[in-house]
Amino acid sequence: MSPAALRHISVLGREAVEMLKPGDGGRYVDATFGAGGYSRAILATSGTLVVGIDRDRSAITGGFDLVDRSGGRLTLVEDRFSNLDEVCAAQGIDLVDGVVMDVGVSSMQLDQAARGFSFRLAGPLDMRMGQHGPTAADVIATATEADLANIIYIFGEERHSRGVARAIVAARKQAPITTTQALADIVGKVVRSKPNEIHPATRTFQALRIFVNQELDELHLALAAAERVLKPGGRLVVVSFHSLEDRIVKNFLTERGKAAGGSRHLPEVAQAAPSFQILTKRPVTPTEAEISANPRARSAKLRAAERTAAAPHAAGALPSWPTLANVMRGG
Repeated sequence: MSPAALRHISVLGREAVEMLKPGDGGRYVDATFGAGGYSRAILATSGTLVVGIDRDRSAITGGFDLVDRSGGRLTLVEDRFSNLDEVCAAQGIDLVDGVVMDVGVSSMQLDQAARGFSFRLAGPLDMRMGQHGPTAADVIATATEADLANIIYIFGEERHSRGVARAIVAARKQAPITTTQALADIVGKVVRSKPNEIHPATRTFQALRIFVNQELDELHLALAAAERVLKPGGRLVVVSFHSLEDRIVKNFLTERGKAAGGSRHLPEVAQAAPSFQILTKRPVTPTEAEISANPRARSAKLRAAERTAAAPHAAGALPSWPTLANVMRGG
């Protein structure tokens, strides 16, 4: 097992795989491969085949040893998990028996100072999960004050977003903001925290990370892709780590888990049959023992559902929040 895998423990890993119910000969997608925790557990069931997806090249290369030891049962693909149905098609797979997702930044990424995800480690202000696109420093340098305030408020739920945006714009006039420490210091002068509260920069860093990686759009698209690729009886299991992610998963499963309501004005509109049967009436959360062993697990929530035989629902439009492309071109 690689050193990275030894450092990383899949949050709610046992519960996720039990909910997935891998069976002999089943085909599964580990949509966020990371250190391979879920894949390793699925492969423990004889005859299973796994396609592991990760946009982080270091995660893919770190999984080569597991590929070698899987006897041809694990395939790794560097891609976004929003493309999971296209990835399966490229592997000659039409339908799968299960999809598991561990949403958000991984412990490995947080623990690498050079990746720039954490305000606790001095490093470049990067935050990209993949190898391409603008960095967080690029966003900080380019976005208008209004865009920065919206990004920090929407994706970080930071009440002081306007003050933080104003401070960033003032600071960048003096010198480029290119390190995690520089940004954390700027935010710390605006947002105050009491003992035992989260670090003042937590919400701003979360917002920038989500924005740079388009994480919430990716999640919307990945859930719809999973709906298309799961066979009847196949299972979708999603572990999320903050309210924005969990709300998207909850709303998706709620919408897909019941027939669309009719209208007295349009009674003739056909109602879409439920495409999922929800398996978790309430989200599964970590035990006190798991939280004690891994404090990052404390906010995790697991939701799961089983695919019905109904056709996939029509894909909805993405929310109209700030987009990376528009902000970087000043639009």
